[in-house]
Amino acid sequence: MSDRIPTAKLDAIFKPTSIAVVGASTRPGTVGNDIFRNLLFNEFRGSVYPINPKATNVLGVHCYPDLMSVPGKMDLAVVIVPAAGILDVVDQAIATQVQAMVVISAGFKEIGGKGVELEERLREKVQTAGIPLIGPNCLGVINTDPAVRMNAAFGRKMPGPGNLAFLSQSGALCTSVLDYAEERHMGFSKFISFGNKAGVNEIDLLEYLANDPTTDVIAMYLEDISDGRRFIETVRKIFWETHKPMLCLKSGRTPEGAKAASSHTGSLAGSDSVYDALLVQSGVQRVDTIAELFDSAALYCTQPLPRGGRVAIVTNAGGPGIMATDAAVRFGLKLAELGTGTREKLKASLPSTASLRNPIDVIGDARADRYQSAVRTVLEDENVDMAMVILTPQSMTDIEETAAVVPDAVRGIKKPVVCAFMGAKDVAPGVNILRKAGIPNYPFPEDAIRSLAAAERLVALHEIPRREMQVFQDMEVERARGLIDAALDGQDQRYLTQAECRPLLECYRLPLLRSATVQSAEEASHVAASFGTPIVMKVMSSDVVHKFDAGGVLLNIQGEDEARTAYNKIVQNVLRAVPGAKIQGILIEELANKGVEVILGASRDARFGPLMMFGLGGTLVEVLKDVSFRLAPMWRISAERMVRQIRSFQVLDGFRGNPPADLDAIVDTLLRVSEMVCNHPEISELDINPLIVHPQGQGCSVADSRVMLRRPS
Repeated sequence: MSDRIPTAKLDAIFKPTSIAVVGASTRPGTVGNDIFRNLLFNEFRGSVYPINPKATNVLGVHCYPDLMSVPGKMDLAVVIVPAAGILDVVDQAIATQVQAMVVISAGFKEIGGKGVELEERLREKVQTAGIPLIGPNCLGVINTDPAVRMNAAFGRKMPGPGNLAFLSQSGALCTSVLDYAEERHMGFSKFISFGNKAGVNEIDLLEYLANDPTTDVIAMYLEDISDGRRFIETVRKIFWETHKPMLCLKSGRTPEGAKAASSHTGSLAGSDSVYDALLVQSGVQRVDTIAELFDSAALYCTQPLPRGGRVAIVTNAGGPGIMATDAAVRFGLKLAELGTGTREKLKASLPSTASLRNPIDVIGDARADRYQSAVRTVLEDENVDMAMVILTPQSMTDIEETAAVVPDAVRGIKKPVVCAFMGAKDVAPGVNILRKAGIPNYPFPEDAIRSLAAAERLVALHEIPRREMQVFQDMEVERARGLIDAALDGQDQRYLTQAECRPLLECYRLPLLRSATVQSAEEASHVAASFGTPIVMKVMSSDVVHKFDAGGVLLNIQGEDEARTAYNKIVQNVLRAVPGAKIQGILIEELANKGVEVILGASRDARFGPLMMFGLGGTLVEVLKDVSFRLAPMWRISAERMVRQIRSFQVLDGFRGNPPADLDAIVDTLLRVSEMVCNHPEISELDINPLIVHPQGQGCSVADSRVMLRRPS
């Protein structure tokens, strides 16, 4: 809701005392009939008014021709009429003081053309009237609270009550999710299909659910995010103030991500990178599949969060135990080292052939009592933070009896426990027992371990320190603004060479090398002599973006004669590679001390604003794509985690006898560039590649840079 209707107004959607169904139908199998039937026969606690000018009653309830004819007040209007008639219904809703609306009907922006115009008119009407609107083009909403019991959706099922809220941009997906959740004995607090977001959007709903006492976990399917900055603010508040876990399955790509870009950062920063950065910075756990979403949700809804990442595995088969062990290592968990007392207790209750080390193999003939003793014993070990129980259905296995003793074994212990009763038909009765008792079960050990690992990461994220912005006092912001205005000088966009970037980077105190720009071979020889150190020479041309590829960079030039020769060679190389290129000069720069080459960049997403990138640098960055992203501005801890997130971080942390790189210098440079792109929206793309990072305590050096300036539209 762009005009930020107070969250309390959403009570009219989720806790109405009266509902009008506009378009209620007498024909079974129609949406209008299904929604009215769901409200009526799922025991909605309030009044329901069917609206249909062609019927006298719907399912035995007196029918009204329009909203104006309803004698009582109406908190909520659920609308299922052709798109062309929607605006008339809205006018009636406004006239009768309807408090909120859910528009199920399709035929709006999803069909393009006139549908887009119709949806905009719908948006304007409800916003002007201050009426919160869900939809259009949605499945509807469900509130399982026994005091409400509202099923204002056209799904086939009314889910049971639970502490999980699910919101989805896709209505069709919702029907499958309801069926899937029922099979897993999962209930919902709220179930929301919000469609095209002409009124209420996903951020409004998150703000509402943050304060919903019946919701402990939030799961969502999103195709886009309405407002990146507001989304981050909202979910960060939920995450760090209420500690409610949030899971997101994000699909789709924005048109902005497909734009051609002139920098490494721009070409690597597709829309999915933006969403990854946005979600990780805000505490939302991104999942890849519906199954993974509900695997984690099942754990969060029923189990305490772990205090650490040490897992104990109890199994009746060696192979699955090894699979679980491999998965634990792969997902970042540690196998718990069982204490001596724990092993002694296990030895007393298990056969001599059992394995007393983690994973604990209770042997294939294990019955329920052996499982119960082993599970309880390992959970009581202070070195164990979480546990999983594996059962393979062997001829002597008591499947249902074992399932029944697991809840007893974990009773009173505040550690998460999951099961992997492996199989399908044979283990189904036991799985039902587990799920009814609030113990999540997974068909394979890897799925169970992945969910435990996600829970451990969630706890670690809650405990992140130093969630504050770095404040720099030595930046010349106004001078930088003047430089940018002068560089554009009436132009809509301009590419800045490294030499042209330098004054701008100086304003933000970036670690620059000594340099000078020359216009002739003789001038190059004089500058080389004055430097008295090995130098690098680079072409400066707005027509040459990739200087190395054009032969426009020569390294380790020493002395006057080499500088003179190098100047002429660079000019020849560039004009041969890029005929007609306008050469503004040759940059001479002192050769940096040895270090690790990294890339640091920024681009600007049309919807979410500045985006920072970090990765190993050099010419292969677009091939390796070993980079991480964060939205700017960011906390110092976010920059630190951004650096450590790349797959090749070990190269920076000391590799094969090399000293560790100066990570503090990288983080400091990242944060300075982050502040620069936030202060100056004209910076569309920026690359520092390479940034040469010297050993710890010795800082870093900007070896090459480029900036694309564009006037904001």
